[in-house]
Amino acid sequence: MGIINFQGKRTNAEKKETEPILVSDYMTTTIISFKESEPIENVIQTLIENKISGGPVVNENNELIGIISEGDCMKQISESRYYNLPMDKNNTVGKAMIKEVETIDGNMNVFDAVNKFLESKRRRFPIVENEKLVGQISQKDILKAAMKLKGNTWK
Repeated sequence: MGIINFQGKRTNAEKKETEPILVSDYMTTTIISFKESEPIENVIQTLIENKISGGPVVNENNELIGIISEGDCMKQISESRYYNLPMDKNNTVGKAMIKEVETIDGNMNVFDAVNKFLESKRRRFPIVENEKLVGQISQKDILKAAMKLKGNTWK
């Protein structure tokens, strides 16, 4: 007996043109940010309370001027403990923050952003438009995007 095929008539499926998945679709717009004059102790407390690992530093015009992380705060703690002194009350975000900040364009494809994360070893990137901070994308946001697309093509 021969092989019988019960699949029915096969048709060529139409290929739909997919639109790129943008960083702006998955970025966080509710951002916990810090001011340059804020004490490091306040930053540490905010990071702990909000279970975040860092955040952007902005001026009074909401322009990005730096970024502060848990690591930056730990350096301040380490210095005070090295000299067996309490943490200096004059340690401010401005003294501890990183001033050379890499940003990502909100119109960048999410999968191009993945490459930027992998190359830079950063945990988050701020998104700036017209010199104003408008959002932030983290590695976790990228993972959320990937899970929403699971089962679809990755184009």
